[in-house]
Amino acid sequence: MQNITVKAEQFFELLKLKDTSMWEIFAQMIDGNEKEIIFLDNEDTILFNYILPSTPEKLEEDRKEFSRQFADKLAQFN
Repeated sequence: MQNITVKAEQFFELLKLKDTSMWEIFAQMIDGNEKEIIFLDNEDTILFNYILPSTPEKLEEDRKEFSRQFADKLAQFN
């Protein structure tokens, strides 16, 4: 499995500038092999990681699950 490290702040700033979603970027990275994307803060501390699946179908399942969990978390704050 290939490991890819990403500075989280720069990554999300780039998404904002390009007006695109992380899921679109992840979809472009799919090549049939799983990859571990490791998000780092500015001090190179691991914030979180994501295992990029090998298929677009699995990526879509992940996106839906993420959206559901995110909505659940938001509902807890209201």
